[in-house]
Amino acid sequence: MIPDGLRVINLGLPKSGTTTLGKALDKAGFRVADYRLRQRKDNRRGFVGLALYRGYYETGDPLHFLSDYDALSEINVLRKKRNAWPQTDWGLIEAIRMLHPGARFLLSSRPPEDHAASMRRWSDLGTGRMPNSSIPGLPMGFGAKPGELERWIEGHTAFCRHVFAGAEDFLEYDVADPKARAKLAGFLGVDLPWWGKANANPASGGETSES
Repeated sequence: MIPDGLRVINLGLPKSGTTTLGKALDKAGFRVADYRLRQRKDNRRGFVGLALYRGYYETGDPLHFLSDYDALSEINVLRKKRNAWPQTDWGLIEAIRMLHPGARFLLSSRPPEDHAASMRRWSDLGTGRMPNSSIPGLPMGFGAKPGELERWIEGHTAFCRHVFAGAEDFLEYDVADPKARAKLAGFLGVDLPWWGKANANPASGGETSES
């Protein structure tokens, strides 16, 4: 049973176990949007990140166009001309906190070295799309050299910890932590009947995201 008013927003970066989180929440009864919007009342497809910004700028409420969903497991998008990273945007995050006091924020994470290595192995994400795009904290031309993605990942973690310092509506967890499932269940106040590895990278067996 999902508590009334509970909305779950994951601020984790791609390749941090977002698909696993989405599957776990889906099995627990949440209506989950993972990166893409696949089922909407108007039958239009789109991206979670763009829907968040559309709501933020058109109505002031980032969740305005996402009322069909209880949980957002991956919210960034980087495909062709679409480039949005709401998890790095303090104003957007603060708007959700102000307008949806029942919202809970997660930061799915991995050790920076493992995380960056997984990004580089996933299609052209870490070797092409990211270095060739302007991303908050990672301007175009950065990210291809050793250590650059790792530093960016560390910076995002530090940003989230600062924004939510001492807050009760935030949980950071390592997807490989044996206690991750219990920590999430306790934080959200729901039972998680499934926890495992979804959409794993064949090259490493690690956690992945759709992007």
